[in-house]
Formats: sequence, C-alpha cells, structure tokens
Amino acid sequence: MARLLAIDYGTKRTGLAITDELQIIASGLTTVNTNELVPFLKEYTKAEKVELFLIGEPKQMDNTASESEVHIQKFIAKLEKEIPEIPIKRVDERFTSKMAFQTMIDSGLKKSQRKNKALIDEISATLILQNYLYNK
Repeated sequence: MARLLAIDYGTKRTGLAITDELQIIASGLTTVNTNELVPFLKEYTKAEKVELFLIGEPKQMDNTASESEVHIQKFIAKLEKEIPEIPIKRVDERFTSKMAFQTMIDSGLKKSQRKNKALIDEISATLILQNYLYNK
C-alpha cells in the first residue's frame, strides 16, 4: 500500500500530514511555505509512494464555499498538472483549526507554543487525515 497525504492549504503556509504505508496512523509531516508547496510535493512523492492527496475543503456553516476556495482551486489545478498520477479527494475541514488549537491546549503546550501557526496548520492537516481514515 501507499501513503495518503493530507493538505491543509493556506495562502501563506500549508500544513501537511501523512499516513503510514498501511494507512492506519495519521501523523503530522511538516508545514511548508505555500509558494514552495508544489516543488516540495514533487520531491516528496519521488521519495515516498503516495496513493492519494486529501485536500481540505473549507465550508461556511451554511455549507457554502469559504473565501479561500478560490485559492485552493488554483492550487488544485496546478497540482493536477504537475503531479497528474496522484488523484485528489476533498475533505470537509470545518472546525479543524479550532480543534487543532484545542489539541494544543489539551496536550499541555504553553501559551507561547500555541501561537505557532505553523504547528496549528500541521495539526489541522493531521485532523483532516484522521477524519478521512475514520470515515473511509
């Protein structure tokens, strides 16, 4: 089996999470500057076998698309062009940032550590991935 890679896309930073090869455990991978995201993914997928990209789908409470969806669609078009062999699936990401912040509190991180937005992005990607694994 190959890994699943979750992407919590942001206009500045993007959080990434990955499964093990058996697709049982979701772990934070890293946070990448968004302008370096596609080159990072190209290198990563050369080194590791990835079966599927899971990209967060931000929605409003009324189920309409979030303002950031325009940027995500541009990213998806570029990703499909650059790495066409790996399919993309969208995953609802509502509340993942709030859940990530709560996870940081629950794990005992100090207030100064909880201000690390890169860590929040990585945890959010992990939550997107865990949600997918749980519901697949």
